[in-house]
Amino acid sequence: MNYFSFEIQHIEKHTGARAGVFHTPHGDILTPVYMPVGTQATVKGVYPRDLKEAGSQIILSNTYHLYLRPGDETVKAAGGLHKFMNWDKPILTDSGGFQVFSLTKLNKIKEEGVYFNSHIDGSKHLFSPEKVIKIQENLGADIIMQLDQCSEYGYTHGQAERAAELTEKWLLRCVETKSRDDQALFPIVQGNMFDDLRLKSLKSAVPHAKHGIAIGGLSVGEPKTRMYEILDLIRPGLPEGVPRYLMGVGSPDCLIEGVMRGIDMFDCVLATRIARNGTAMTSSGKIVARNAVYAEDFTPLDANCGCYCCKNYTKAYLRHLINVDEMLGAMLLSLHNITFLHKLMREMREAIFADCLPDFAKKFYADYAG
Repeated sequence: MNYFSFEIQHIEKHTGARAGVFHTPHGDILTPVYMPVGTQATVKGVYPRDLKEAGSQIILSNTYHLYLRPGDETVKAAGGLHKFMNWDKPILTDSGGFQVFSLTKLNKIKEEGVYFNSHIDGSKHLFSPEKVIKIQENLGADIIMQLDQCSEYGYTHGQAERAAELTEKWLLRCVETKSRDDQALFPIVQGNMFDDLRLKSLKSAVPHAKHGIAIGGLSVGEPKTRMYEILDLIRPGLPEGVPRYLMGVGSPDCLIEGVMRGIDMFDCVLATRIARNGTAMTSSGKIVARNAVYAEDFTPLDANCGCYCCKNYTKAYLRHLINVDEMLGAMLLSLHNITFLHKLMREMREAIFADCLPDFAKKFYADYAG
């Protein structure tokens, strides 16, 4: 049985941006798509019911965190992640590799995998390619990721080359280990900021991009212009007939620039993280809701938004909630920001079909700059 397929419905004539539909076991995903991040099997501060109403087609969860708590065997016993968290749409799990390197001060990278100490209790663990696949099979996500080494911005060529070589070797072991046909394994293109390493990593990943391909190691501190240069570099070598996933990218400008470079899928914690700090994305730019200027502003966050927050609450009320640390403030802003990004992706999809994406981008930038 073929559980996955990707249809390209239209290619925008000016940029080559793609509008498509990705068929998965838990439903179709219209692309380009932004995927909210639910690290611990929940998108922070947002009901699953409200995620669906906002337009969420797929969400992410994290292998590292769910392996540590509650444990992948517990999730398996619950019937898998979909049943455990009561989400009947597609789910993607990342490999946990990024969290191992960013959260665990004590880790040791070896050929067999990554040894690390839990950031929770200091207990010792090994993430091998085989183990990461088995964990994700227990979790039961529709889309799973290979174990990779995400090299930091500022790595030397030699350090980045070693990380890319390990990523390539680990990919082969992930492919060999994977046993579930109802899960799509995406290989990950690494190579840091070096053109030769990016192209080499891409070449090794493409043969294993049966259902999709991911691009990692970007939006890690490099100038945005450099990220766009790398996307332009590897674009000719990316496979045409599968979704292309740019990992960890979710600011409006990067979403637009990514789509115009042929990217189909994006994820980022930015929308909910800045919401918890009192910041909203709106059609006229960012609004820091805690600022005093909004103390008696009884207008909605964004007159062009139809989310529950914008239909029912004012900037003055949101400022009050944020400044007294009421959790409802973060919840409302999180829902708004996610809704805003989904709306942006829908509008870009419409612009692709209308062959007017550059004009759309120009107007969006002008409006967003205020």
